[in-house]
Amino acid sequence: MIDQPERSSIQFTDREHRWLTTLLILATLVAGFVVLGFATGLLAYFSDVIMIFFLAWLLAFILSPVANGLLHLFPRLPRAIAVVIIYSLLILALVGVLVALAQQLSGSINTLVSNWPTGDRLRTVLQPWQDRLTGVGLNQIDLYDQVNLLLDNLKSGAANLAKPVGDIAVASLGVFGNLLFVFFLSLYMAVDRDHIMRFLFRLVPPGYTDEAKLLEHSVARSFGGFLRGQALMGLIYGLISMTASILLGLPYMPVTAVSSGVLQAIPFFGPFISWTPPVLVAIFFQSDAVLPALIIMTIGWFVLMNVVQPRLMAEAVGLHPVVVLGSVMVGSKVAGIPGAIFGIPVTAVIAAFFFYYLGQGRDNASVALRAARRVEEREGRPVRIPRLPQAGEDQEVEPDVVPKVATRVRRLVRTTEAAVAQARLRSAPATTTPDVASATTSRSDAAGEPVAPPPATTPIDPTA
Repeated sequence: MIDQPERSSIQFTDREHRWLTTLLILATLVAGFVVLGFATGLLAYFSDVIMIFFLAWLLAFILSPVANGLLHLFPRLPRAIAVVIIYSLLILALVGVLVALAQQLSGSINTLVSNWPTGDRLRTVLQPWQDRLTGVGLNQIDLYDQVNLLLDNLKSGAANLAKPVGDIAVASLGVFGNLLFVFFLSLYMAVDRDHIMRFLFRLVPPGYTDEAKLLEHSVARSFGGFLRGQALMGLIYGLISMTASILLGLPYMPVTAVSSGVLQAIPFFGPFISWTPPVLVAIFFQSDAVLPALIIMTIGWFVLMNVVQPRLMAEAVGLHPVVVLGSVMVGSKVAGIPGAIFGIPVTAVIAAFFFYYLGQGRDNASVALRAARRVEEREGRPVRIPRLPQAGEDQEVEPDVVPKVATRVRRLVRTTEAAVAQARLRSAPATTTPDVASATTSRSDAAGEPVAPPPATTPIDPTA
């Protein structure tokens, strides 16, 4: 026979083993960053498509509860018809709002053009503001000349606006097309929601069904809480705007209050301009109330955004206020404006999965159950933990029988304790005091039943 050469195994010292482990960790991190960069580039390439699908899902998510409420009122109504009715009402409402705004804007522009002061009238209107500038040392600024220069520039630049207006019109066609995609995708998602969810759950491997259900529940909870929190913030700021208008006597109070509330409810963009409606009304109709209106709206905005919003969002999505503020900053850093808008609900979903996997790694059983498991592993036989019967779970147990059974169990426990005490007295030395024996006898008499030997139970090691 030919002797086989022995295979020599490579032996590493402890230092070389540590260096090899460190290099493997660094190589894994580098590969992870490369894959992450590739995935980020791929997501950035399809970002517009992803945003369209996301906005469609968000619209369906908002309007689905309304359709469910309509189905609750009319149970025989098909879901598709209910969703179409809700979306049709939404379109009619948007068209009505746009038409009303267009009419108001057209009327305001015509009124402004027809009533625009000129000559001495313009100088009279600007004189109070000119006096204020002179009072603070800015007498070198002539408001009358500056306004006339601004009007001349507007007239001369009107002809040059044709090309930018044309570009805006072309860009608006693309935006309108994306809005149509969002609308019809959302319509299909709302109509076939149950079919889509069943299809997605079929794609999930059986071992990850719990995680898929957790994802569905956490997304619904976090985004629903986020939207409810935004709506509540809009309501609060609308009340602040209404209070400022009432205190200062500003006109158009309903319009300014509703405008401030709606703008505040719009994530990220709205809060930066939600303070303007009462201030603009004060500028054009009551100049002496401009500074008080600006102070009230600014203080209300600061308190709402830095004190109320973190706590409100914490209760709505289940996150700490520090995590809420941190998620907005990190989201804006990672994904820009969309990350700042939806950083809070995404963080809530991530937190739900984190605590889910953290709970899986812990043993939440009772002390008795953990001790029984240790005894089973040590002795290799099952150990039963006695418990009271539960109505509705155990067979042949009625709800009115449970108190009787509990009383019998307690009586049996007292009898067993008395029997154990008597057994210890018998095995104890003769120097046992008569007080212990009399106390045990009185305890057994109080039980009212004959003393029975202790039942055979499996001992559980208290140190386990």
